[in-house]
Amino acid sequence: MRLVILGLSITSAWGNGHATTYRGLVRELAAHGHDVLFLERDVPWYAENRDLPHPPFGRTVLYGSLSELREQYRDQVRGADCVIVGSYVPDGIEVGRWVQGTARDVTAFYDIDTPVTLAALARGDCAYLSADLIPRYGLYLSFAGGPVLDTLGREYGSPAARPLYCSVDPELYFPEERDALWDLGYMGTYSDDRQPPLERLMLDAARRWPGGRFCVAGPQYPADIVWPENVTRIAHLPPAEHRAWYNGQRFTLNVTRADMIAVGYSPSVRLFEAAACGVPILSDYWDGLGTFFTPGKEIIVTRGPEDTLHALRAMSDEQQCAIGTRARARVLAAHTAAHRAAELETYINDAR
Repeated sequence: MRLVILGLSITSAWGNGHATTYRGLVRELAAHGHDVLFLERDVPWYAENRDLPHPPFGRTVLYGSLSELREQYRDQVRGADCVIVGSYVPDGIEVGRWVQGTARDVTAFYDIDTPVTLAALARGDCAYLSADLIPRYGLYLSFAGGPVLDTLGREYGSPAARPLYCSVDPELYFPEERDALWDLGYMGTYSDDRQPPLERLMLDAARRWPGGRFCVAGPQYPADIVWPENVTRIAHLPPAEHRAWYNGQRFTLNVTRADMIAVGYSPSVRLFEAAACGVPILSDYWDGLGTFFTPGKEIIVTRGPEDTLHALRAMSDEQQCAIGTRARARVLAAHTAAHRAAELETYINDAR
């Protein structure tokens, strides 16, 4: 098939989780023989932080404006078997209208931020998608599953809302023998709604256990946050360093955004990355978590510093290894980029 994807970014993973998702998906689609064109808006904050400026799979083109997109890529959009517009694309509503009016075959919206999108639509301030566009996209590919798919069909009129969760590349994420630098690590861009659970699940535990070693990696944290002395801060961790970082900790922490908890069935890519590395995961609870990992066997649910410290200090090495091994097996069986590419092929063929 000839596929065109208009996404937030594939060249830069700075401050976003979109790039790693698109990289794995496009690579697998290209490996299946599809012709994939990825169109990315050239914006300064990604231009200054491109860790993969020339992806070695498919074709990636940077465009400077909406008018340039319309003028130079009309034929590619018109001739594609499927055109996919991603969430958070600059001028996404205008891009979506142009795609729907230009493409002759399947159009799809790939929502890598479904809970955030639905909350913004409910408030009437979503910058990249409007409610009237949803019924006109032949597919709504959602990072969240479960009941939200019915909501997209029943309340917003999507003719085909389908789950296309995040995934992991097992060639990049796998176990390595390394000395443990930290007892617990967390990776995530700062957000107001994630900071309170981060405080409760990790930083309070760090304060209660001065001998423990903790790490928080991610950009945009306010300068006035008071970090415990036993917490290492890494402002930005490029994807090439993720595997070593995961393998350098005994446990990793997953913290879920409030909108994702409200919707449920919204796994983070960090869950799959850590699991693929065989690192046992501590996570807050949300509806649908058991769809992806079995609590107590493949993931550990923590509701406060007491739960966190119990896992860090009471679990044996054998228990840790068993949980990490089972989680890795679960991910390799269902949540790799190859699985997502095959799912997308099925959805497009059904829509066509």
